[in-house]
Amino acid sequence: MSAPNDTPFPPNAFRRQDETPDADFYHFPRFVTHIDEGAIAAVTQLYREYLPAGGVVLDLMSSWVSHLPEEVAYGRVVGLGMNEQELRANPRLSSYVVQDLNHTPTLPFADNEFDGAGICVSIDYLTKPVAVLRELARVLRPEAPLVITFSNRCFPSKAIAAWHTLDDRGHLALVQRYLETAGGWHQIELLDRSPNGYQSDPLFAVVGHVTL
Repeated sequence: MSAPNDTPFPPNAFRRQDETPDADFYHFPRFVTHIDEGAIAAVTQLYREYLPAGGVVLDLMSSWVSHLPEEVAYGRVVGLGMNEQELRANPRLSSYVVQDLNHTPTLPFADNEFDGAGICVSIDYLTKPVAVLRELARVLRPEAPLVITFSNRCFPSKAIAAWHTLDDRGHLALVQRYLETAGGWHQIELLDRSPNGYQSDPLFAVVGHVTL
């Protein structure tokens, strides 16, 4: 069933193989990384380039690691994710919120609260991505960056149907369409930051900035 806030996407675009509650799927912590060291380094470099040092940063769909550069100090890092044990173990988080965005896409933060945000290898699980990105445009300050990264790995049963039908270029275009449909975003960049080397996981990014 398509999500009403995510039109004009095709019917069934946001269905999953496993439609059981996400809270059940993420009930047990997974203290693993979902991309390899090369791809993680590429995520960290993007954060180094786009997220402002000293700023207030939102790590959306967070876990036990945030991949933020170790040498950069931020004023505050807030995580929002599904598993409290993972969030509690994350050393970069100043505070955290446990929330299922597929159930409640409204973010529990004030307008213009953050100077930047990241969504790391998780955008493919959102069933209401436009609603979430609309909320992100509200809680980020004008011109604040949002860095959305993804690879070719996922939990297949929880990734949306549209993600399964597309290749890497299609994933970039889909995330761009999410931002354009949500409104409030400009300077959207589609990036291939895949590490050199055949054995590394690929890494792609869509970066947008909140409009004034």
